[in-house]
Amino acid sequence: MRTLLVITSLLLLSSPLQAQRPAWLPVGARVQRNVAYGPATPQRLDVYAPPHAKGAPIILMVHGGGWTRGDKNSAGVVQNKVRHWLPKGIIMISVNYRMVPQVNVTQEAEDVARALAFVQQHASAWGGDSSRVVLMGHSAGGHLVALVTADSALQRRAGVRPWLGTIGLDAGAYNVVTIMRASHLALYDRAFGSDSDFWRRASPRLRLDHPTPPLLLVCSTRRRDSCGQADAFATRAREVGSEASVLPLDESHAQIDSRLGADSAYTSAVDIFLAKVGLH
Repeated sequence: MRTLLVITSLLLLSSPLQAQRPAWLPVGARVQRNVAYGPATPQRLDVYAPPHAKGAPIILMVHGGGWTRGDKNSAGVVQNKVRHWLPKGIIMISVNYRMVPQVNVTQEAEDVARALAFVQQHASAWGGDSSRVVLMGHSAGGHLVALVTADSALQRRAGVRPWLGTIGLDAGAYNVVTIMRASHLALYDRAFGSDSDFWRRASPRLRLDHPTPPLLLVCSTRRRDSCGQADAFATRAREVGSEASVLPLDESHAQIDSRLGADSAYTSAVDIFLAKVGLH
């Protein structure tokens, strides 16, 4: 099917639009908003590119929101990350996707896989390098990037090519079966329903049966079982031949997203991972 590109705004943020540049957006940054990677209205992404980008590596960011809400434009999703990585010559792309109840969670993962394939196909149009992409997601978005990483059939259907690595930011829901069989928040019922077969299909840990790109799993020590789920998923990844590390942080669930990119040991640790997989 012919890919449809819809760009509702293109900002070349150097003179004469410099006065319109938000304080968090680096000088000269180029922004393309609402680029369509699919026919549905939510299937849109925003591209933040450094000036004169050529062969630039790419971070593809997937927002959270309990699988039912959230937006690619949210301050915590993009601001510190764009401010930190664009000056390093890295393109940041933030993606929206269809949500429950319009679709189910595995279809959300299909959107993320489709967005990744689209970015790989069109990277050069933004000055990017299609072979140097890292997939990143927070909360529900972290679960979705993990599911894309774990499900090789999903990757094939979407036309995804190999990428450098995956970073989960306090995803937690690596094993949905474990969550649903214990006391849990109502948001999990809304997202995963009552079908235990669906729980298994939506569980990255249970889907993973092949070597993957390297994984960095950031988890909040303030959340019950967030790090336990991350540890179990990392263990499973190592069992199938992948590199996987867990980064526990004494930060809130929201701070793990919003503070990434700020000057901190946390950001430095993520930068070390990015350099190790070849993004820098």
